[in-house]
Amino acid sequence: MSSAPLTMPLITNDVTVLGLLSLILGFVFYTSNSQHPIWQKFYKYVPALLMCYLLPSLLNTFGIVSAEVSQIDEVAKYYLLPACLVLLTLSIDIKAIGALGNKALIMFFTGTVGVVIGGPIALLVVSVIWPELLGVTGPDAVWRGMAALAGSWIGGGANMLAMKEIYGADGKIFTIMVTVDIVVANLWMACLLYFAANHKRIDAKSGADTSGINKLIARVDAFEREHARRPELKDFIYILAIAFGAAGFAHLAADFLVPYFQTNFPELKKFSLHSKLFWIIVLVTTVGLLLSFTKVRQLEAVGASKVGSSFLYILVATIGLHMDITQIVEAPKYVVIGLIWMAVHIALLFIVGRVIKAPIFYLAVGSKANIGGAASAPVIASAFHPSLAPVGVLLAVLGYALGTYMAWICGQLLRIIGS
Repeated sequence: MSSAPLTMPLITNDVTVLGLLSLILGFVFYTSNSQHPIWQKFYKYVPALLMCYLLPSLLNTFGIVSAEVSQIDEVAKYYLLPACLVLLTLSIDIKAIGALGNKALIMFFTGTVGVVIGGPIALLVVSVIWPELLGVTGPDAVWRGMAALAGSWIGGGANMLAMKEIYGADGKIFTIMVTVDIVVANLWMACLLYFAANHKRIDAKSGADTSGINKLIARVDAFEREHARRPELKDFIYILAIAFGAAGFAHLAADFLVPYFQTNFPELKKFSLHSKLFWIIVLVTTVGLLLSFTKVRQLEAVGASKVGSSFLYILVATIGLHMDITQIVEAPKYVVIGLIWMAVHIALLFIVGRVIKAPIFYLAVGSKANIGGAASAPVIASAFHPSLAPVGVLLAVLGYALGTYMAWICGQLLRIIGS
């Protein structure tokens, strides 16, 4: 049986496609930061990130651009994704993280563990009601989409995209999980903002020691004053050199590692060790971590993570080209999975927080550094005090680094249960 002929889209030139995606991102960022009442009201209910996914999907839906014809997502996946990851991890300050205190780190890692075990638990619970969710091995398998969501919930969008490619989740299940991510994460975000507004009363009731918070505020303010400076052209050249230099190294190493493991360890294919992209992602994350111990980390003072985030949003837009918005009607079943998953994460945080008497600030930022990453962790941190926003970034960057490894582990657990 012959396949149906491929319908050519209106635009086939990938440079034009990139231009359209860039214009869409510019439009979303301009309107989401506008002071006009109409846009402020719109983005109060519709997250800007969702628009970065949905608007590119309309290009595909109406035949303007075809995800099957365009190769721009391949460029984004193999060039921009590794460059993005190294820029988001090189700014980690291990000493500063240690200075946050044991309770902050305990709550952060508790949140990470909650995501890793929460996914498999949620899949097992929901499979009792919908057993058809198990036993699927193709690219539309629920566990593959959940593995991608685990990447988002342990770090952020870059890790979600990385896990999507590593575990081969198709556009349909990925679209559904993007919806689950936005719905469930925003519900939790609203709860955390409530906690921030009432943190003094909550901490007083729990008996948490908040004396370290004031010291933390003073330390963050001093660090910003010492390192902030106006970026120059040479700084951006250095940033690009590190980003694409590390990406090139990772590609070169992966070209040797993949055939080596294919030849000598064929049984390790199921653990993604035969995947070139897996090795690229792991290597650039490792390079970023190693660079964080050097003077290269000072590039963060001139916007290294902002450049990385720019790459990230282009990645988001290219993924949007594969989205089928008509499949969102199937999301409610999967939102239940997300709610159970999040409930495990939250319950574990509150249990551990109560045991160690951690301030609600550490619980909130530790959670959002996992669930929301650099996009929302600073928002939650600044809701407690404006000077604490960099703390959210600091923990979120740690989440970016851990996301590659921990989300992969979560994906393996989901694979065992779901396939």
